[in-house]
Amino acid sequence: MEGNYYMIHDYLIFIGVFAIFFFLTLGIYLFNQNQQLKKRNNKLFETNRLIEQRLNEVQLEHIGTKLNPHLFKNILNSVQSHAYQTYMSLDKLANVLDYILYESNNKYVSPKEELTFALSLIEINKIKINPLFDFRIKSKINTTDPLYEEKVFAPLISVDLIENAFKHTDFLAQDSFISINMELENKIFSMKVINKASLKNTLQKEKSGFGSQSLDQRLKMIYNNHYKLEKSSKNGIFTAQLTINLGDFYDKMRYS
Repeated sequence: MEGNYYMIHDYLIFIGVFAIFFFLTLGIYLFNQNQQLKKRNNKLFETNRLIEQRLNEVQLEHIGTKLNPHLFKNILNSVQSHAYQTYMSLDKLANVLDYILYESNNKYVSPKEELTFALSLIEINKIKINPLFDFRIKSKINTTDPLYEEKVFAPLISVDLIENAFKHTDFLAQDSFISINMELENKIFSMKVINKASLKNTLQKEKSGFGSQSLDQRLKMIYNNHYKLEKSSKNGIFTAQLTINLGDFYDKMRYS
């Protein structure tokens, strides 16, 4: 009996020492992870600060590049509030900024470049909405289309429709949704955006919206009668559809 007692006593001591060692090791590991996380957060904070400083230095003079500064402010807020997606967001944001700073100064870009920009802009905006939110995106792009890589697309044309969908959607409504459909086929580009808009945002939009006016002006000045922009609102559902006959426009450019 006395031998068994000592065996149990030694066993309990072993368990106690093992438990102390285990929790000590775990504590050191968690401490190191916490330090690494702090370093990463500091690095991300500095990166965001540099990006924000860069944005403040950007001055776009063309009517098509006078974007609503709230677009970038919302992007930065989204990036900062979703640490787990920060790296992806910064990568997308870098693509968006490069496009705006460099490509948007060109008179025309290719549909490939504009559509890549549009998809990056959509991905950035998506991180600020609930993962369960009804968001639908469909991209039917014929990469073999003869005009896919031709300089026939006015840069930043897609910004207004995308930005308004996220800006004016009622994210609190149970039946709320955003649907974006982009298509390039037979030299014709189309983009259809549908969203559940709140009444308040709809009224504000009607009273303001430099972006919408800018888009209408640019389309008329550049594409003349080679485009159609239709907007409608019914039962709180806002629909905007843009169609550009790039084929006819390209022929006009070649022969004029």
